[in-house]
Amino acid sequence: MKVVMIAPACDGEDIGEAWVAFQWARMLAEQTDLTLLTTYKRGHTPSALQLPGVRVIEAEEPPGVHRFERLNSLMQPGYVPFFLRARRWLRRRLAEGERFDVAHQVVPVAMRYASPAAGLGIPLLLGPVGGSLESPAAFAQEEGSTPWWQRLRALDAWRIRHDPLLRRTYESAACVIGVAPYVGEFLSGLRLQRFEIMSETAVLELPAPIDRSDRAGPVRLLWVGRIVRTKGLRDVITALSLVPDLDVVLDVIGEGNDRAACEALAAELGVAERVVFHGKVPREEVDGFYERADVFAFPSYREPGGNVTLEAMAHSLPVIVCRRGGPGANVDDSCAFRLESDSPAQLAADCAAAVRALVEDPELRQRMGRAAHALVESSHLWTHRVQRVMRIYDEIAAQPRAGSSHPE
Repeated sequence: MKVVMIAPACDGEDIGEAWVAFQWARMLAEQTDLTLLTTYKRGHTPSALQLPGVRVIEAEEPPGVHRFERLNSLMQPGYVPFFLRARRWLRRRLAEGERFDVAHQVVPVAMRYASPAAGLGIPLLLGPVGGSLESPAAFAQEEGSTPWWQRLRALDAWRIRHDPLLRRTYESAACVIGVAPYVGEFLSGLRLQRFEIMSETAVLELPAPIDRSDRAGPVRLLWVGRIVRTKGLRDVITALSLVPDLDVVLDVIGEGNDRAACEALAAELGVAERVVFHGKVPREEVDGFYERADVFAFPSYREPGGNVTLEAMAHSLPVIVCRRGGPGANVDDSCAFRLESDSPAQLAADCAAAVRALVEDPELRQRMGRAAHALVESSHLWTHRVQRVMRIYDEIAAQPRAGSSHPE
């Protein structure tokens, strides 16, 4: 199987999408003849050195694009030169007679980028893709002012309806993988050839099951993530105030622009002594917090993916998540409380009810924790993702090929 993987960011030494793309490349290279089209950050190790044995076509990213992390993550200012360079390379190879069985664009995850492989006659797999998930109206007013560049997300729905290059990418793809069912709804105005659902990330190494049956002391809730309004930390803090009779504490791992508001809310509601803000913690120490926790509460109401939920489940934790978005799609009722997100008051009340059920019934916590670990073991390891993608490769490569645009 000869595969060309398209990933403008691919770096096993980085985080986020670059790290995810690296896992795809590393593992798929073990089963395919892989060519990787990518870039690398200035000062970082090129992918060609991180992936020995893989044919890597890469260039250094344009100067300055890495200076503003959140802006770069959303707008990808280096994508246009990458797109043009990758498309020229593909056209030259095809004109010279090289053949690829599949083209797979693994990142960016956001659904606002056309693929350089679209329309070239190579069966194209897109995704897993996500993003473009709007906040419920009742929460938006609590999110405060939004930087101008984050407001550009509002253009996603317009572009998917009217941008011919973007529409061609999705409608010409042999298969589109979405991170959750909402992606299919977002793309419902397009004539997709095939649509599948699969999380964009997974668990790399599964810890041994954790038995918490002999623990004493307060029940420890855990929240991990970037502290912004959309990720539901305010709602967990409010929920804590609604169960004053329970012996429960909340550990918060992460930083973000909503931390001050969350600290003020905890003080206002009288639960400051039960909420511990640990700030940004080195990645190698986060596992210790998962191990010491009893329940993972992460009711993010605008979460396309939610890898922290899978990490918590891998550590045998029952989880409290919102039904919408990725976390709700990655769990089932055996291991999770899936909450609606109609309003802040409703979400906090339902979160409090879930906390009460788990705190008052230790056996329920243990049973759901075991189910969470079992679900990761059966469905959410990286090996599962790769096996499923390999099956899709085989299926789309076997289909008759559509006509391609003439190579330049």
